[in-house]
This record gives sequence, structure tokens and C-alpha cells, in this order.
Amino acid sequence: MNPKIEKLIKLFAKLPRVGTRGGQRIALCLLQDKTGRGTALADAIVEACENIAPCPICGVLTDRGSGSCEFCRDHNRSNGQLCIVRDLSDVWTLEKSSVFHGRYHVIGGLLSGASGTLPQDLNLLTLPNRITSENVTEVIFALPNTVEGKTTQHYVMSIIGAVPGVSFSELASGVPLGGDLDYLDDGTLSLAFGGRKTL
Repeated sequence: MNPKIEKLIKLFAKLPRVGTRGGQRIALCLLQDKTGRGTALADAIVEACENIAPCPICGVLTDRGSGSCEFCRDHNRSNGQLCIVRDLSDVWTLEKSSVFHGRYHVIGGLLSGASGTLPQDLNLLTLPNRITSENVTEVIFALPNTVEGKTTQHYVMSIIGAVPGVSFSELASGVPLGGDLDYLDDGTLSLAFGGRKTL
């Protein structure tokens, strides 16, 4: 196999839920396409990588140099609720379902002994100060219902539990064991969010 094609396949295969077969299909599709989609995709990736960065307040990806993201700039979302999520896709899922109208904090992963993800690898350092400065009264956990998700949830509670006047809650039983927000329909997510349990 041509080494350039092999490199491309390996890079695509490393993407979440793609794998080697998916990487092969994507690479061949782009290389055999005569409409210029491959070049357009490459340009879009370069442009995004150069101009998109995490919001310094919440971690949501936004335009580099904008200061903060749309959620942190929106004063209507300063309602005392802060939703802890794993990544940006969870924010998109919640926004699509319109079940949450507060602010987010993207931690960028989950604690995991298997993958070696430690607390310092996550976006947690500024969380206690943010809760105090933004007068947060409820922290809502919208993390996966997995061992890693629960471990992360307990750790976050331990580092911000000393902040007075803050309550904790998690999504209700509409989220199945081992489930991610990505796979929930809007109705299930709405029930899970509306019936969240106090911790």
C-alpha cells in the first residue's frame, strides 16, 4: 500500500468510532472523489484548528480570541445552574433538546485508571472559583452512567463540596446503565433532566 494512503487511513482510524475499516472507506472516498471534497475538508480542518479553542471559562469550543463562548456571554443563562458535561457533544445534545437553560462546564473527559486519565488532565482547576464567582446554587451532573462517570462525579463533588449554598443533582433513571447522552432521544433526555435526583 502507498505509504501516504496508509498514513491517512491510520489517522482516520484513530478517530472515535471509526476503526480501520471505517478509516479505509473514508480515505478511499476522499481520494477517489473528483469534486474536491478532500481538499475542502483539509482546508476546513486547518481553519478550525487554527481558529477554534476552548472557552477559558467553561471549556466549550469557540472562536479563538473571542474572550468567552456564547453561553458564558449570555446573561440570561446566569440562573444559578451549572451543568457538568464530559465534552462538547453533550452540550450540543442538551441544547438540541432544550431541557437546560443555565451554563455549562466541559471537563474534557472522565477519570479512568484504564486510560490513565487523572484529575489534572481534566478541566477542573477553575471550577470551585467559578461556582463562587457566578453564584452557582445547583451543580447538575450530566455525565455517562458508567463507572468512570460516577468516579468523576464523586471526585468533582469532593473538590467543590466545601462551597456553601451549593446543591448537587444528577440525571434521573432515564439514562441507562453505561449510557451516553449522544444515544438518548429528546423525550428520554427531557424526562431524565426534569426528574433529576438530588445527591
